[in-house]
Amino acid sequence: MLHIINKSPLERNALDACLAFAQADDTLLLIEDAVYAATRGNAAEAKLRQAQGRFKLCALQPDLDARGMGDRLIEGVSPVDYGGFVELVANSKNCQSWL
Repeated sequence: MLHIINKSPLERNALDACLAFAQADDTLLLIEDAVYAATRGNAAEAKLRQAQGRFKLCALQPDLDARGMGDRLIEGVSPVDYGGFVELVANSKNCQSWL
């Protein structure tokens, strides 16, 4: 399953809820303000590092760049462009958006 998270972990608990619900080998895609969670020095960094062994973690590169965070991506989180976003959706049997 593809889980799409768009809210900052400092604003909402969508990331925490997703991490509690997602199953092994699911993919988490961070978009919009959720990309802050995938940056070094962020309060959610430890949570994502712990999740790396259980889930595939991706962050939308254009959203990272728009927030000036393009060079602060946590190691192990894969940057994806819009084409990669479409590919993740197309290759997933189910998608869950966490608002």
